[in-house]
Amino acid sequence: MSETQEKIVNTTEEVAVSLWSNIVDGLNTAISSYNEYVGGYLLLFILVPAGIYFALKFRFLHVQKFWHSFAILAGRYTKKDESGDVNHFKALTTALSATVGTGNIVGVALAIYWGGPGAIFWMWVTGFFGMMLKMVECTLGLKYRRFNPDGTVSGGPMYYMEHGLKDKLGKHSKTLAIIFAAAAVLCSMGTGNMAQSNSMTDILNSTYAIPEWISGLAITGLVLLIIVGGLRRIAEVTSRLVPFMAVVYFIAALLVVILNIENLIPSFALIFRDAFTGTAATGGFLGSAFILTLTMGVRRGLFSNEAGQGSAAMAHAAAKTKYPMREGLVASLEPFLDTLFICSLTAIVIIMTGAWSHTDAVAGVSLTVLAFELGLDNINLGFLASHIIAIGLMLFAFSTIISWSYYGSRAAQYMFGFKAIKKYYYVYALFVFLGSVWGLELVWNFVDMVITFMTIPNLIAILLLAPVMKKEIDSYFKSKNYKEL
Repeated sequence: MSETQEKIVNTTEEVAVSLWSNIVDGLNTAISSYNEYVGGYLLLFILVPAGIYFALKFRFLHVQKFWHSFAILAGRYTKKDESGDVNHFKALTTALSATVGTGNIVGVALAIYWGGPGAIFWMWVTGFFGMMLKMVECTLGLKYRRFNPDGTVSGGPMYYMEHGLKDKLGKHSKTLAIIFAAAAVLCSMGTGNMAQSNSMTDILNSTYAIPEWISGLAITGLVLLIIVGGLRRIAEVTSRLVPFMAVVYFIAALLVVILNIENLIPSFALIFRDAFTGTAATGGFLGSAFILTLTMGVRRGLFSNEAGQGSAAMAHAAAKTKYPMREGLVASLEPFLDTLFICSLTAIVIIMTGAWSHTDAVAGVSLTVLAFELGLDNINLGFLASHIIAIGLMLFAFSTIISWSYYGSRAAQYMFGFKAIKKYYYVYALFVFLGSVWGLELVWNFVDMVITFMTIPNLIAILLLAPVMKKEIDSYFKSKNYKEL
């Protein structure tokens, strides 16, 4: 190749790179603006108030019947002849595996990075009232579910929007359902897909120096092997992965807490104090205002437990039971286990070790790794931190990817029919790879945007269906099928 030809090739490459960079920057700016001025405030003024409304209306049922929910989960009321695809435990672990993901490790760290320690308080608020939202949407999801020609079950917000709101909205009920289904497909590509694969390849690159494109290809291949088997195969995998990954992460975090126990009470005090004041910006720390603290807590809380988003209703609709209220009670445990338990562990580790004050140097998963390093240095095991987080994140994120493929496939089926599912899987796999190689900021901004596309229509629907939910509650707890512990 001549010198002139080389110059032309180099110039062309530079122009292409510059053009792509400008497109990404422009897209990132547009999405950020939406998240800041539209989506963020809409969630803020609808999500938590909706949870408070249902909690008051139904007298904090998620607290009253907390142990009854565990009894159902343990199989006390299970009957083998009931219709559905999976039992209560597998329905819960499938839904949990979709929520217990990068939000528990990366999302919590980003909430603290952007919103300060006080953001965790608002994450707890979102989780507590999210238990009630999850109960409502999953009860309705099972009530309006439909059985497919092959005997499998399809359910979720699309179905309670179309069939439950027909009397109130007429033909617009179907329109609302299609809007939600389209948003669910988009969200499956972002929340349950790119955010997860991006975090996985990032930790593999930073810990083991594996190039993103190589790990991206490997993850994509593994995902395809599992998801083509449908919900039963997904449920088999997640029912094993979820308990294992939760126990491993719990033991590691608990060890850090014990080693730094003197900082536990001051850490909680800081969270509560900062929740209403915000933390003054110092160095690279960005959480400088109360509204930012509040917004980041709610956003990351929603990303973590998905309460109000409607996604989990698709998994719980497949449970083997003829009593919608039972599955709603089981579903209410998700935000408790996910946000109030696992996310809290990550948050306390980051705050009590002092890692949160180093946000001028690290963010995202690196902040969580730093926290575990600082926490385990007391017994000279800090070098294990990156491996603990790498393994935990890989398991959390991978299980989320395969579970969200089910949500997206149900939404695709609703819009385009049963034949669309396989095509959807291949597109989904492509986005696994794209998430692996895209930048962190763009991926998370995209995630925040598409979450609102699902959540807002779903919240409108469940608020309109509050009278139906009231009837389900009264019917179940007054019937002979309900037995107190």
